[in-house]
Amino acid sequence: MQQTFYKYQGTGNDFVMIDNRLETFNKKDTKHIAFLCDRRFGVGADGLILLENHPDLDFKMVYYNADGNESTMCGNGGRCLVAFAKQLGVITDKAIFEAIDGLHHASIKDDIVELQMLDVDVVEKHPNHVFLNTGSPHHVQFEEQIESFDIKTKGAAIRYGTPYNEAGSNVNFVKKINDQLFMVRTYERGVEDETLSCGTGVTAVAIAMHSLKETDKNLITLKVQGGKLQVKFDVANGTYKNVWLIGPANYVFTGTI
Repeated sequence: MQQTFYKYQGTGNDFVMIDNRLETFNKKDTKHIAFLCDRRFGVGADGLILLENHPDLDFKMVYYNADGNESTMCGNGGRCLVAFAKQLGVITDKAIFEAIDGLHHASIKDDIVELQMLDVDVVEKHPNHVFLNTGSPHHVQFEEQIESFDIKTKGAAIRYGTPYNEAGSNVNFVKKINDQLFMVRTYERGVEDETLSCGTGVTAVAIAMHSLKETDKNLITLKVQGGKLQVKFDVANGTYKNVWLIGPANYVFTGTI
C-alpha cells in the first residue's frame, strides 16, 4: 500500500504529516509509524502527525514520537500542523484545534505561526533545576559550556534517572546570553536524542527563566540549534497565561512511500 506524506519542519524540528481526514491510517501500527520516522529506511522525522476531522473545531492533532508511540503535546509539531492545514485548505489564517492536552488557538502569516500553549501554574524549583509541564514534561537546568556539552549522554542520564524514571522527562540545557535571549539545547524523550529544536521545551525555558528572575521580560527569544523561536506570556499571581510560541513552520516536500 502506498502512503502519501508531507514533510514539514519548524526550526529544524521535522515531522511527517499525514492527512487522515478519511481515517485510512492505521494508528495502532507503531512499527509502521517508527519506520516512517526512520532516517535511514523511511522518510525521516522527529515525529509523525495526523491531521483529522473534529466535529466542532477546525481539526484534530494526533502526534507520535519517532519511536512510534503516541505522545504528549509537541509545540513545533502543532505549529507545523497549522501550516499543513493551510496548505490543505482546511484553514486560512487562523485555527482552533484539539490536541492531546486540550484546545489550541493559532494564527499564520506567511511562514510564521503563533501557537497558544497551555497555561502554567506550577513551576517546581529544585536546587539545580526547574521542572514544569507545558503540554509535555520539561526539566530545565543551566549549562555554561552548552556549545560543547554532550547533550545525548547527559540528557539520557537525567531523562531516565530519578525522579523521572521510565515515564521520563524532556531535558533542556540553558545558557543565558542576556535578559531577552537564551540559548537552549534539548534532549527529547521518544526521539531519545537531541533535536534541533523543541517548542514545548523553549516554552518551558522561557517561563522557567522568568520564574527564576533571570529576566523580567514577557517576550523572550530562544536560540536553538535550528534557528530562533520566541515565547510571550502574561503572568499574574504566579500563573502564566496567554502563552504563545512563535516561529517559522516550513513545508519541505511531498512524497509517497
